[in-house]
Amino acid sequence: MERLIGTVSMGVRAPIIREGDDIASIVVESVVAAAKSANLTVKDKDVIAVTESVVGRAQGNYASVDDIATDIHAKFGNDVIGVIFPILSRNRFAICLRGIAKGAAMGSKKIVLMLSYPADEVGNHLISWDDVDEKGLDPYSDVLSEEKYRGLFGERRHPFTGVDYVAYYKELVESCGCECEIVLANNAWNILSYTKSVLTCDIHTRERSKRLLKAEGAKIVLGMDDILTSPVNGSGYNETYGLLGSNKATEDTIKLFPRDCQPVVDAIQKGILEKTGAHVEAMIYGDGAFKDPVGKIWELADPVVSPAYTAGLEGQPSELKMKYLADNDFKNLSGEELKAAISAEIRKKDAAIEAQKKDTTKSALKGQMVSEGTTPRRLTDLIGSLCDLTSGSGDKGTPIIWVQGYFDNYTK
Repeated sequence: MERLIGTVSMGVRAPIIREGDDIASIVVESVVAAAKSANLTVKDKDVIAVTESVVGRAQGNYASVDDIATDIHAKFGNDVIGVIFPILSRNRFAICLRGIAKGAAMGSKKIVLMLSYPADEVGNHLISWDDVDEKGLDPYSDVLSEEKYRGLFGERRHPFTGVDYVAYYKELVESCGCECEIVLANNAWNILSYTKSVLTCDIHTRERSKRLLKAEGAKIVLGMDDILTSPVNGSGYNETYGLLGSNKATEDTIKLFPRDCQPVVDAIQKGILEKTGAHVEAMIYGDGAFKDPVGKIWELADPVVSPAYTAGLEGQPSELKMKYLADNDFKNLSGEELKAAISAEIRKKDAAIEAQKKDTTKSALKGQMVSEGTTPRRLTDLIGSLCDLTSGSGDKGTPIIWVQGYFDNYTK
């Protein structure tokens, strides 16, 4: 019978994950149990994905506000700290800011907090672009004090959370015994008019911010990825991403982005093979790389979509632009003749890719998948986004996602 269903993404329920649990074994057992209960078969090239949050929890990768404070004070000493470009998030950044403020309170007792406007890096808006245009501001050159911001815009609350983040962040810093001066600007070097010691909190533009600050003569330049890169008083840590990708766990602790993830995905792949005989691909996923067109929020607050994945998920998809072929090369074909033509095109493409892989003179492309006529994206970004959308962020109880048919094409 002709196959009529393509890619299927399924959330797999799992027990509550606790610190010290064998996360790979739980994933394997959960998928096997789900397959049995739904009368499904695990197949070669299926993708088994698990969210980073439960991996970090199983690892016990936690740190406290005091751990953050200790590391901040060790790295900034008694200097006034310029904290620039944080995202507007109670879950992602507020608890980190408490730790930063407590660290500053051990030294200079002052933070200059520089917020980008009209929105943060991931699309949370303090004000709208219409507001900016109406007031005749140039956000690429105009620096606003808190007083000027209030004079222009008054009290502005986030449309989804109802929070006035300027007031919220300032009060949070002051509650830690630290003075807080608010500045709104979009050039990293603007902070150097206030202090030469800077913690840049942007995620995907952090390397540029660091480079610009150093070029303009900053004394200390660190990013969120430079804080808690090693244990503090036995705390969790992430040697690659530091505080980036962390989430609020309790009122006084954060769960850090997981570390040492490759052994986890390798163990999942091996465990599924042993239990089912199927060679699957496995990955750990965080925020998907998509943007909400209404709220204007870009979901990717984690440093990467996937911190670890098996080898079969390397590279880009191998795809043909079906709608282009249907409207152009094969516009006069239909029925079985159209199917045969598309199948021949896919076989030609697959042969070209295999030849490319074997051609050692094209070493830069060797081992990479090719996306013909489609927007080039990494497999892990695409599949991770699919998984994040499937699992959601609420109470579905499905931290494991099982994807079937992702690598199928028109001939399979």
